Amino acid sequence: MTGRFPQVRPRRLRATPAMRRLVAETRLHPAELVLPMFIREGATDAIDITSMPGVQQHSLDSFRRALNEAASVGIGGVNLFGVPEHKDAVGSGATDPDGILNVAIRVAKEEVGDALVVQSDLCLDEFTDHGHCGVLATDGSVDNDATLLRYRDMAVAQAEAGAELVCMSGMMDGQIAAARDALDVSGHSGTALLAYAAKYASAFYGPFREAVASTLQGDRRTYQLDSGNGREGLREVEQDIEEGADIVMVKPAMSYLDVLARTADTSPVPVWAYQISGEYAMITAAAQNGWIDRDAAAIEALIGIKRAGADAILTYFAVDIARKLNDEAGLRTSGSTADVAGIATTGKAPE
Repeated sequence: MTGRFPQVRPRRLRATPAMRRLVAETRLHPAELVLPMFIREGATDAIDITSMPGVQQHSLDSFRRALNEAASVGIGGVNLFGVPEHKDAVGSGATDPDGILNVAIRVAKEEVGDALVVQSDLCLDEFTDHGHCGVLATDGSVDNDATLLRYRDMAVAQAEAGAELVCMSGMMDGQIAAARDALDVSGHSGTALLAYAAKYASAFYGPFREAVASTLQGDRRTYQLDSGNGREGLREVEQDIEEGADIVMVKPAMSYLDVLARTADTSPVPVWAYQISGEYAMITAAAQNGWIDRDAAAIEALIGIKRAGADAILTYFAVDIARKLNDEAGLRTSGSTADVAGIATTGKAPE
């Protein structure tokens, strides 16, 4: 016999649910999940997003209810996106104290500020009529440095509204340094910055475009990363850390687990990942067709992201999966033998 068999039998550590749970290398906890949320100006009730079944654009009333539900299941935070009624070339609504995103930040702080980290998306794409993440030059290109001036004002507006973590998602060169300086000068040195450091131009963003009512003309390939470039992503991460990012993030998660793992190996700050709209939509659609178990597949995907090195994960599954994890934890404490290897279970016999 080879491989020291029959003395060495790895299956011994897989024999029972309790043993599998005890030796699990990767665990998922509700506090590591962040829920992205969309708040639509002028909405009188929640509006379903057709390409993301189960996800909605919220009115302020439905937003309050959803915030309290999120807090009740113990997730870590909420990441807020505004959907304004009116857009213009420079995204004026992004810096208006009464703009929908800044209003939503204040509502979130009032409702759940002691229970959840209130995060705000800092990007112009939701607010511009051309749909780009920055202001445009006369030739139609995105003007990096002019955009940084808008980002500075956005950072201050969001901090004044109460955002604890401002999330820089526009992929402009120097955006972290610009926002950090603006926050410090305005007396908001305690406001943290998350850098969408390695954000790739992805085909999986499609459902998100519906969620924010995007009016994008063209594409974002001049500022988001090319999918083939791993080293370039690491360079962006390094630069954002040098500029003062408190957290760095890789987006999307699924197609860039190698970049996530390499980032986690070297980063001195927390590393997050975003399980994006297309990833959510694929799992949900397959489950609706009866091809996979939705929650089991979602948990497996999230554990894969965690195993690759993410300290926290933005995911549209956050509340549902947190509730499931809490239920499974309750079953364990009540003496159930439910199989929760790595805190994941399908409720079905293993294949």
